[in-house]
Amino acid sequence: MNILAIGAHPDDLEYGCAGTLIQHAHRGDAVYLMIVTDGDKGGDAELRRREQLEAAKIIGARDVFFGGFPDTRFECNRESITRIEAIIKQVKADTVYTHFGTDTHQDHRAIAQAVVPAARSVPNLIFFEGLSSQDFIPTVFVDIGRVINQKMAALEAHSSQVHKTNIQNMSILDISRSAANFRGIQGRVTYAEGFVPLRYFIQL
Repeated sequence: MNILAIGAHPDDLEYGCAGTLIQHAHRGDAVYLMIVTDGDKGGDAELRRREQLEAAKIIGARDVFFGGFPDTRFECNRESITRIEAIIKQVKADTVYTHFGTDTHQDHRAIAQAVVPAARSVPNLIFFEGLSSQDFIPTVFVDIGRVINQKMAALEAHSSQVHKTNIQNMSILDISRSAANFRGIQGRVTYAEGFVPLRYFIQL
């Protein structure tokens, strides 16, 4: 399968679905990442790009596409939909993972809105949970217990962002592990990632 994960900023994908992407890569699926904005409102854009490329190596992604849209100012319009759709077609995506639409960050909301039409011909379109997601009630779970340390390593590659959580005494690693533990408990495993599918085909 060809897997494309679309995130607003460097480190969004690692938090939301890195465990699942790692397992896709382990089973031989072609994993690609698209980072829509340069993330410069969270730090130096070039540094964040290098961190993302290092995280992609840990995940096992075959390529990373950078959209170059301005951080915090992404808009869902004809241009942005067309540019996302072009990447979807380039990698021949069978499955697209992206942000859940109810979120306190405007880029996350707008990207979810843009990906829906851009991925209209993709069989599987699945929304992941972000740090700022709201009212997220997953109905699909992936057991990531075997790769939790690899997920943490991918997050840790974003070293400039690890402590930028606005939560006292908790790094993004602490929060991500706790979230994975919580979603795992819901599915009676130790660690999991949860998803809300718009479309999800089960191959029988």
